[in-house]
Amino acid sequence: MYRVEQLIGGVWGAGGTGGELTVHDPADGSPVGTVPVATADEVAKAVGAAREVADAWAATPAAQRAQLLHEAADAVAASAHELAAATTAEMGKPLGDARGGVAAGVGTLRQYAELAPVRGGRTLHGDADALDFMTPQPRGVVAAITPWNDPVAVSCGLLGAALVTGNVVLYKPSERTPVTGWLLARLLDGALPAGVLSLLTGGAEVGAALAAQPVDVVAHVGSTATGRTIAAACARTGAKALLENGGSDPLVVDAGVDPGWAAAQAAQGAFANAGQLCVAVERIYAHRDVAEDFLDALVQRAGALVVGPGRDPATELGPLVDRRHRDRVHGQVTAAVAQGATLRVGGVLPEGPGAFYPATVVADCRQEMPLVREETFGPVAAVVTVDSFSEALRCAADSPYGLAATVLTGSMSHAQRAWRELPVGTVKVNAVFGGAPGGAAQPRRGSGQGFGYGPELLDEFSTVKAVHLEAPGGGHW
Repeated sequence: MYRVEQLIGGVWGAGGTGGELTVHDPADGSPVGTVPVATADEVAKAVGAAREVADAWAATPAAQRAQLLHEAADAVAASAHELAAATTAEMGKPLGDARGGVAAGVGTLRQYAELAPVRGGRTLHGDADALDFMTPQPRGVVAAITPWNDPVAVSCGLLGAALVTGNVVLYKPSERTPVTGWLLARLLDGALPAGVLSLLTGGAEVGAALAAQPVDVVAHVGSTATGRTIAAACARTGAKALLENGGSDPLVVDAGVDPGWAAAQAAQGAFANAGQLCVAVERIYAHRDVAEDFLDALVQRAGALVVGPGRDPATELGPLVDRRHRDRVHGQVTAAVAQGATLRVGGVLPEGPGAFYPATVVADCRQEMPLVREETFGPVAAVVTVDSFSEALRCAADSPYGLAATVLTGSMSHAQRAWRELPVGTVKVNAVFGGAPGGAAQPRRGSGQGFGYGPELLDEFSTVKAVHLEAPGGGHW
C-alpha cells in the first residue's frame, strides 16, 4: 500500500485536510494506496506559493532549465519499473503497455529538453534607426490536470513542455491514478528547484477548485464534459484553456482491402489498453464488399485475446479502470442490441472480481445509435456497413468529436480525399497507430482546442511579446 503525500510550496506532506480516498486495483479490488484530498483553501495557497517562485524560474536560463529536465528524465527512466507497476495496479493496463507509457514519457521529456533552448523569436524589419523583435516568454502559472488512461506519458508531455518553457506547474493527476502521479512528481521535484512543481490530489472537486483559481493556463486531458467545464472557468478568470478531450474515432475499411489485415488493424485500434485510449477505434465503417469477411476475422481476433490482470505477462486485455466505468460501457452495448444491432462476440459481464469486460464486436449498427455517436472508451468495436467510400467518409465526419480517424484503402485518390475531407486533428492511412516523432495535432469540436504534444506544445505554454526600441530623442544609440 502506498501512502500519497501532496507537495505545496516545496513542502511534501502539506495540506490534504479535505479527507482521504483509497485507490483499488481494478483486477481484484485490493487497495493500492491512500490519497489525501486538498481543500479549496489549500488549492488557493498552492497557487499563491507558485506565484512566489514564478519570476525566478522564468529568469532561469533556458539551457539550465533544459538540463534539469534531462536530469528529471534520467530519474524517471531509472524508476520505470515502479512507475509501470503502479500504473498497472491502479488502472489495469498490461505491464508491457505500462512500460511503454513510461518510455514514451521519458522520450517526451528529452525531446522538450532538446527543443526548448533553441527556440527563438523573430526580428522585424521596421525603421532603420529602431530595433523591433518578437520574443517568447513563459505564461506564468500552469495548472495541469491529467487523465488515468496513460498517466506517465500524458503527464510528462504537459509537465515537460510547461516547465522547460519557464512556467511553474500545479499538477493534479486523476483520482484514479494518484499513486502514479505522486511517484512521478517525486522524481521531477528531485531535479527541480523547490516550489517549481506542486502536487495536488483528490477528486473532481479539486480539479474544479484549481481551474477556478487565477492561474495563467489550465491544461487538461480528459473527458469532453470536464473540458467544457474548465473552458467555462477559464472564460471567467482569463486563463488560457488547453484541452485534449474525448473522441469517437472512426475507422474506414474500403472495398478491395484484405479483410484479415483490416481486422488486425481494427482489433489493435479497438482493444489496445482495453479501448481506454483517446485515439482508440470506436466506430468502424466497412464497405459492403468486404464487411462480412472483415467481421468474421475481427470476431476471431477478439475471441482469441488473452484476458487477465495487467501484471500477468500473458495478458493482452486487462480490466477496465473500475466497475462504474464498466457499467457505462456495458450499458451502451446492451442499448445498441436493444435497438437492433447484432452482438457478434463479447458483450457479457463476466462473473468474479474485478472490472473485466471482454473484447466486443457489435454488427449492424446505425449512425444514430449512442454506441456510434458517443464515446465508449472500452474494448468495443461498433461496425456500420456502408455501400460506398463516400458514404463512409460522410458518416465518419458526422460526429460531435474531431480527434483522429483512420482509413484503410488501396486507393491513393481515396487516401487524398480522406485527409482533406475528414474534420479531425489527425488522419492515419493504413495504420491505426504510428507516426513520425514530433508530430502535433489540433483536436476539433468536442475533442478540444490547442496543439497536443509535438514542438508546438512549447508555443502553447508561451506568450509572445513584441518589442520596439528607438534611441531617445530620435537620435542613435
